[in-house]
Amino acid sequence: MAHDLIPADVRSRLKDLRLTARRAIGAQGIGVHHSRSRGAGLEFAQYRAYEPGDELRQIDWKLYARSDRFFVREAERESPLTVWIVLDATASMAQRDGARGTRFDAARSLAACIAELALRQGDRFGLLVLHGDGVRLVAPGNGVRQRDQLLLALHGLHADGAFPAQERLGLVFERIGAGDLVLMLSDWFDDAMPALAERLAAARREVLAIQLLTADERDFPFTGGHRFRDPETGEELLGDAAALRADYLRRFADAQSVLDACLDAAGIRHARHYTDQPLDLPLRRLFGARDAAEYA
Repeated sequence: MAHDLIPADVRSRLKDLRLTARRAIGAQGIGVHHSRSRGAGLEFAQYRAYEPGDELRQIDWKLYARSDRFFVREAERESPLTVWIVLDATASMAQRDGARGTRFDAARSLAACIAELALRQGDRFGLLVLHGDGVRLVAPGNGVRQRDQLLLALHGLHADGAFPAQERLGLVFERIGAGDLVLMLSDWFDDAMPALAERLAAARREVLAIQLLTADERDFPFTGGHRFRDPETGEELLGDAAALRADYLRRFADAQSVLDACLDAAGIRHARHYTDQPLDLPLRRLFGARDAAEYA
């Protein structure tokens, strides 16, 4: 079920990624806090036999020299981590980018990647879907069955409706606890989305934001007469694309700058993803992978 949401090349590159949360640690400032599970953590826990897909850096080469067998060092991470995926499923996310599909297609695949990473780390993970009817919940859990339940929910989703009214967002604050890691996937066009992120961050939740946009929105490659329509409000704009291009690109850049400043002010790490870029690139940017520039 996961394979049609996560391309094979992306799945192979996920092996060197780790979900981490930064939490204030008294006077020491901001630290990196890992989940309590077997993995490449800080404190040694045990050895196990090497399995295909393990990272070579985890192999204990001294033990190999003594035993002529490959063993991997496993470690105990510092504390449990619950990962929440907050997914914007409103109508604007259905914006299509030619043969590459829609923003929502990319968002569902990113959600599947996050669930896969949490599964591999032994973390708990859950899903909150924001759509015209309110908020849909997949309660947090861990293990393969939890991953499959979340993927089944993702497969059944489609983007429609407007952003839920403020009074319908109570479930978000009821379920996301202090210390949880929150990844919010959206186009961030509705002001209610950054407002929600700011409220969560102000309540001392660790919030990370991924903005999903189409390559057409970035490049505005249109020519001739066009009708541009807002899928949520129905508002339309008729005009010559060539004449509109310069003003559109300026407004688009200004909007990104305003959003970046808003998220920075709230202490929210963020990354932008265009649908013609590698799917895992925003995760690499957020979680500090040294090779992120290779895929940009």
